Amino acid sequence: MNKGELVAAVADKVGLSRGQAGEAIDAAIEAITGALKKGDEVKIVGFGTFVVTNRAAGEARNPRTGEKVKVPASKTPKFRAGAGLKDAVNAK
Repeated sequence: MNKGELVAAVADKVGLSRGQAGEAIDAAIEAITGALKKGDEVKIVGFGTFVVTNRAAGEARNPRTGEKVKVPASKTPKFRAGAGLKDAVNAK
């Protein structure tokens, strides 16, 4: 499912126009992104948690030349699925 298909599914489920559903999804993504930029966690009960983790600096190897390359430290967003989502995916 891509973003357009998600917008269509939300619009049909809630009874909004596709434009309104797209704006709502964009606003939700923007809110989650803003919270993660500030270093906050975003917990959606029954769905999961978005967190930012720190990735340490290290070394990598260029596969073409075999040369070592330094990789700087960075922050990485991660998603941990909640119990409700896990149960829904594993339901038979």
